[in-house]
Amino acid sequence: MLHDLHTHSTASDGTLTPSDLVARAHAQGVRVLALTDHDSTEGLAEASAAAQALGVRLVPGVEISVTWRGKTVHVIGLHVDAANAVLQQGLARLRGFRDWRAEEIGRRLAEYGIADAYQGARRYARGNIVSRTHFARFLVEQGRAREVRDVYPYYLTEGKPGYVAGEWAALEEAVVWIRGAGGQAVIAHPARYKLNETKFELLLDEFKQHGGAAMEVLSGSHTPDDCARMARHAQRHGLLASQGTDYHGPEHTWLELGRLPAMPEGCVPVWQHWQ
Repeated sequence: MLHDLHTHSTASDGTLTPSDLVARAHAQGVRVLALTDHDSTEGLAEASAAAQALGVRLVPGVEISVTWRGKTVHVIGLHVDAANAVLQQGLARLRGFRDWRAEEIGRRLAEYGIADAYQGARRYARGNIVSRTHFARFLVEQGRAREVRDVYPYYLTEGKPGYVAGEWAALEEAVVWIRGAGGQAVIAHPARYKLNETKFELLLDEFKQHGGAAMEVLSGSHTPDDCARMARHAQRHGLLASQGTDYHGPEHTWLELGRLPAMPEGCVPVWQHWQ
């Protein structure tokens, strides 16, 4: 069965509604789909209804923003109970910071000479979250870059005019929220983090000590070499292997739901013991 365990909808910074995301996943042959919106479970009910109608198995998920040693990393929760009060309190706190950050990004871009950026980003947000992705879409609209992924290194990363440092959950907090909600904690797209080997090993060690279960070996942003390296890390640290495209919508033409290489030999898939 084809698994895609990292996707986004309009409940955060994706461009497809939860039901449209499920329909596209089904059309692409995905039979086990996790909806993992940023710091929100708002789209899960709609996605679940659509999945049931199409015969897709929906894994209720979330992608939690974490600050670890001054760096932002993302931890996915798979099979979380969206009704869990502690999880929802934590996510509400992160969304409150997101609201402030979006306004602050708008202020900083205005100081740089880009007017009405917050209002422009807000137009692209179809849910309650305004993210950096929405600012990136606005900046493409304004002719500041050709594609969304080209915006970040010039405007939204550290040292650039629209950068605002994250103040997210602690690593242990995120894992506790996920486990308390009955889920499995997974480090998302680990090859993307700009960490040297020593710090990366330390991240995995701490994650495992806090109760983390898995890491994404296969990701839409990983190269073949990244996948092989992450497979070795997963085996070395005794972590299960997850996979997900990190799909945000059809505008990202270099990604498609379910389009991932085969899991490397020696890895234990995160879904191996799911009922």
